[in-house]
Amino acid sequence: MIILKTEDITAGYTEIDILHDVHIRVRSGEIVSVIGPNGAGKSTLLKTIFGILKPRNGNVTFRHEDITGLKPDRIVRKGISYVPQVDNVFPSLTIQENLEMGAFIRNDDYSQRLDEVYDLFPVLRERKKQKVGQLSGGQRQMVAMGRALMLDPQVLLLDEPSAGLAPVLVSMIFEKIKEINATGVAMIIVEQNARGALKMAHHGYVLAMGRNVLDDKGEALLANEEVARLYLGG
Repeated sequence: MIILKTEDITAGYTEIDILHDVHIRVRSGEIVSVIGPNGAGKSTLLKTIFGILKPRNGNVTFRHEDITGLKPDRIVRKGISYVPQVDNVFPSLTIQENLEMGAFIRNDDYSQRLDEVYDLFPVLRERKKQKVGQLSGGQRQMVAMGRALMLDPQVLLLDEPSAGLAPVLVSMIFEKIKEINATGVAMIIVEQNARGALKMAHHGYVLAMGRNVLDDKGEALLANEEVARLYLGG
């Protein structure tokens, strides 16, 4: 079942359109990776889905409801969480406080959800009283993802989760992404590490110059010679 889709999305900043008639589909429980060169509009797409940007044309549908142009605070309540590439944690707060901030709109007892997040990221449980600013890049990324999961989203949007991380940490973060997905959370991942993103994707989309170029199963895009030559380093 398709849980999230965009239709003919055109969006950008001030008077400049970055996306042009972009469409994607996300089915329940699947990982969708969006790859392409710098400036292709990948991050702009996530911001548009999450309501940070309002599209000039087209629409975003979540669970058969048109959510186009809704503010992020309304979208997150509907079941979509977003982890931006930068400024995605509170460095001066502890791990525990960051996760509790992720539950800020909940008015129920979220202790069970907190335990579930700690089960996904045991290293965070061990250091829950430590300030996030003292953590490694990989650990901070875990905090950011954990905070987004505190609302028990149906769809998680991840913008460049491996950016700036050492290769061993990239592998760790990708493994955690697969673990999160295994709990039933659908995901849209924007990644410069295109090969790694497609390896774990059920479906992938290639954007270039703000337009859809190609989409297929992740394994099919990995095997595509043109995709390999242009986007995977040969």
